[in-house]
Amino acid sequence: MDSSLIIYVIGFTAQILFSSRMIMQWILSEKQKKVLTPILFWELSLMASFLLFIYGYARDDFAIMLGQSLTYFIYIRNLQFQGQWSKLPFIIRFLIFVFPVIVVVYSFFNNEYDLQKLFQNEAIPLWLLILGIVAQIIFTLRFLYQWIYSEKQKKSSLPLGFWWLSLAGSSLILIYAILRKDPVLLIGHLFGALMYIRNIIIHHNEIRE
Repeated sequence: MDSSLIIYVIGFTAQILFSSRMIMQWILSEKQKKVLTPILFWELSLMASFLLFIYGYARDDFAIMLGQSLTYFIYIRNLQFQGQWSKLPFIIRFLIFVFPVIVVVYSFFNNEYDLQKLFQNEAIPLWLLILGIVAQIIFTLRFLYQWIYSEKQKKSSLPLGFWWLSLAGSSLILIYAILRKDPVLLIGHLFGALMYIRNIIIHHNEIRE
């Protein structure tokens, strides 16, 4: 099988998992008439993040790798909130936890990556890379906000601000995907934007009730 095809299969699999978590969360929230945070949402998030990190690594796309590295550990923290993380065998938890670090350290020590390659990728102009990084940072801020909010509440929650940040970040990533001609990001975030809008509506309906 062609290596580029394998890379796209990994990327689309990640986006399918990301979309599945949103569909599942949306259906459950519609039934309960309020925004829910089921355990499976975080489990699918972690698996998808793992795969999308590999996709970004394979495509030499620092913006994708950065975004997934930042959210990866927040997914783990939410599984800790819901009491699921400790149920995994220690060796599995250890390997999942150190995976992004191992990949980055291995790449640098084996001269696969250096700062010039990361920021001067011929396939990605610097201005486009900056747009991608800014988009990923905004998109990632949603989980930083969600994490701080959940720490205060002592439970895993998806507050209204999470969905607004999701929509803003996703919109910028859509622009990046169009300019980058990346079908994986385009399809994933186009679908995600619709789910974010719907969750914002559910939140406002819940407040009115």
